[in-house]
Amino acid sequence: MRQIEHPKVVSRAEWIAARKELLKKEKDLTRRKDALSAERRELPWVRVEKEYTFDAPGGKVPLADLFEGRSQLIVYHFMFGPEWQEGCPSCSFNMDHTDGATVHLGQRDVSFAAISRAPLPKIEAFKKRMGWRFTWVSAYQNDFNRDYHVSFTKEEMAKGKVDYNYDLMEFPSEEAPGISVFYKDPSGGIFHTYSAYARGTETSIGAYNYLELVPKGRDEDALAFTMAWVRHHDRYSDGHLADQGKPYWPANAATAS
Repeated sequence: MRQIEHPKVVSRAEWIAARKELLKKEKDLTRRKDALSAERRELPWVRVEKEYTFDAPGGKVPLADLFEGRSQLIVYHFMFGPEWQEGCPSCSFNMDHTDGATVHLGQRDVSFAAISRAPLPKIEAFKKRMGWRFTWVSAYQNDFNRDYHVSFTKEEMAKGKVDYNYDLMEFPSEEAPGISVFYKDPSGGIFHTYSAYARGTETSIGAYNYLELVPKGRDEDALAFTMAWVRHHDRYSDGHLADQGKPYWPANAATAS
């Protein structure tokens, strides 16, 4: 583990003065974040015209059923490809934080569901292993993940760049993470209101918020990629990853590990 050398050590009075200066910046950031959140809520909406049906434990369910009687739905695009043996470790890291939050989201008229392209039996087995309770359905037989730009064909990957995070970019996997938000009006109309990708999905990872408080911060600069340290919560003792080639990692990192 990296050690911090030669820290600046001062008197308590000097520390309080420095802390107050930083507090001014933190308060300013909070106000700007509140303003940005308000602007996000003012984005225009897009009506969802396409009918999507997902594989769920109780059978086939339409997108409307994922709202579970509420008007707002958050979807996490969980990286779990059809051929993979287990879900992405980084997405799993995110879901460890989300699982306990769903009961609280429900009190604010919000439902939550994860959606992956893996077949439902694989999802159910991995969900049981992880001990999660949130709704998780399979888009194995529909285009939902492709339509929301988090799954890519081999032909798209072969071109070198894919449509992700509102741009054409290189991406190491056929599956990508994202968060999409939907609203259902009283007549049953469904609207897409927001999507975030890449680091835009970090907002729900409480561990990162804690790490940013400590002297070493996230301490990821020397890693092959930022989340190279993350494992499934039952695998930190041995670091084992079941999928050969680690399809959820950058190719150079997978080869080097």
